[in-house]
Amino acid sequence: MDVSYEATKRELPTDQGTLRYHEAGDADAPPLILLHGSGPGVTGWRNYRGNLGHFAQTHHCYVLEFPGFGVSDPVEGHPVLTAGGSVIRFMDALGIDKAAMIGNSMGGVVGVNLAIKKPDRVEKLVTIGGVGPNLFSPSPSEGLRLLQEFTDAPDKDKLVRWLNSMVYDRSLITDELIEERWQAAINPDAQKTAQMMYGSAAFEMQQKFMAASDTPPYWASMHKVACPTMLTWGRDDRVSPPDMALVPMRLIPDAELHIFPKCGHWVMIEAKDAFEAAVTSFLTR
Repeated sequence: MDVSYEATKRELPTDQGTLRYHEAGDADAPPLILLHGSGPGVTGWRNYRGNLGHFAQTHHCYVLEFPGFGVSDPVEGHPVLTAGGSVIRFMDALGIDKAAMIGNSMGGVVGVNLAIKKPDRVEKLVTIGGVGPNLFSPSPSEGLRLLQEFTDAPDKDKLVRWLNSMVYDRSLITDELIEERWQAAINPDAQKTAQMMYGSAAFEMQQKFMAASDTPPYWASMHKVACPTMLTWGRDDRVSPPDMALVPMRLIPDAELHIFPKCGHWVMIEAKDAFEAAVTSFLTR
């Protein structure tokens, strides 16, 4: 099976611009939608290119590129909210009634929100870090503060510091990866999205809004996630430390938690084999 970038890339015109994605696997296999995270230079392809071949053996895989990250056409609105809308738009256009989903960090938050608000569309859910509140660890975390510093005044040194906070094994942060992420991070659409999510001004505004809001945070509604859910975490995650997993583990009725040792935020990359084995077992039960 050819799961290269060129062989799997697709485009889907919609009434809100073009959604781009990667597709692999048997068309008759159960659908699996992979939702990427956020941060400088992120794309769905970069998050999951190493896992696509594995999951395509059992599922019809779709790696969706969210609007506003430099690949799919941008739309107006907050990136987390527009990401959720883009998933439903994508599923409707392709005739996918219900699918299993894997969400990395922000993608996990998108998946949780969909499972709460559109429970009939989510078959099973796998999250990779990122969901839930900080209970004992500082908020913002070390990794998010480094991300904020980069967003406010981007340069390569700040990018490297942030990338190093994402992993346990720093040898994964190669010169090639740094350059790839840097070129993608300076895309104007990606910079606009980053400012909305992680800039100092946006963060301060968000904190004030949350303090004054009568609407509870999304994680307070996680008891409404009805689908089987697998929470995965790196034990050494410095972006979303493992204490964040306690609330979703307790509130989601059918949740299980898997923590991988010697692993940071990118579980699907740094604990690739163990992650793939555990997720495949969960998805194919």
